[in-house]
Amino acid sequence: MSNAKKDTLRREIAAHLDSQFQAPKEDSKLILPKKAKKPHVNPYLDIWAWSNIALEWGGPEATTAQIKHSHAILPILYHHFGCIVPSYDALNVLQQVGKGRKIIDLGSGNGYWTYMLRRFDRELNPQGGKNAMTVIPVDNGLSEWRTIWVDDTVMQDGVEWLEQNKGAEDAMLLLVYPQVSADFTGRAIGAYKGDTIVVAGTQNANGFTAFADETISAWMQREMPSFGKVLQIPLPSFAGKDEALFVFKKTSS
Repeated sequence: MSNAKKDTLRREIAAHLDSQFQAPKEDSKLILPKKAKKPHVNPYLDIWAWSNIALEWGGPEATTAQIKHSHAILPILYHHFGCIVPSYDALNVLQQVGKGRKIIDLGSGNGYWTYMLRRFDRELNPQGGKNAMTVIPVDNGLSEWRTIWVDDTVMQDGVEWLEQNKGAEDAMLLLVYPQVSADFTGRAIGAYKGDTIVVAGTQNANGFTAFADETISAWMQREMPSFGKVLQIPLPSFAGKDEALFVFKKTSS
């Protein structure tokens, strides 16, 4: 924000993103990622960048929460890749919190986040070992005509899967753009028995993800006080959207 000129859109966007950012505390053992040492291969990130140029989108600011409709290109990208882009920073954070653990990608859609997480992890742990992640995609498969990125998705309702698997007590829960309808997000988090929840979705209360009229942060603070938010970082936002990655860790029983 320091090099953005006063009274410019760039300044407004930078100020908004900075106001939403929450850095990890020293005792969380999370480290904000540095620039990748080699080119980060992520086709969705490239297409996202192109869409911003084509649609003349600079990024979210405070009034983005009032936008109810986005460009018609987005459903096409959603079906080919997913509802939100996993950035290098997001993958790096997920690898840190999921190191040596199972990650349950609940409501995984076409599996793009699972695909990218597995690819990212293989680059860091080519021989596997104790630091490698195990990513398990779970989805009910109701959305058709999608490009499928992984071939081992567990085809089941996510809440049912949690209830039948001890609430994934030994795993990390990942919710990527969790749906608002049928209280899916609340029921999924309520059925989870582990200690780490990561959500990729909107960081305002526009109702696109998680809950219809409040942010995931506000809901977690009220409904799940045993979890504390340890990180909130911006994610690549499509035109008219305002996305972030949230990490919640259990602080008490």
